[in-house]
Amino acid sequence: MDRGISDIDVLIREEKRLSAVESYEDAWAEGRAAGIEPDIMAEAAIATALGELMRSNSEASALAMLERMRERLIAGELDPELMVH
Repeated sequence: MDRGISDIDVLIREEKRLSAVESYEDAWAEGRAAGIEPDIMAEAAIATALGELMRSNSEASALAMLERMRERLIAGELDPELMVH
């Protein structure tokens, strides 16, 4: 029975992630249409996300996320040619 709840939680989390990606892609497109350079938008998005993560969790959780993202970047997981949403 616990396994079923875990599976549902995983599906819900993935659905939320996909919704977040869609919202972010819409905001990114709006920024590009307004003439904002990608590096400016990326820095603002990362800074905002880290600030919100620190507000809701802790500095340690923000640092842990940064390390996970760093590892994914080094591993090539964030290559735009390979990413699938």
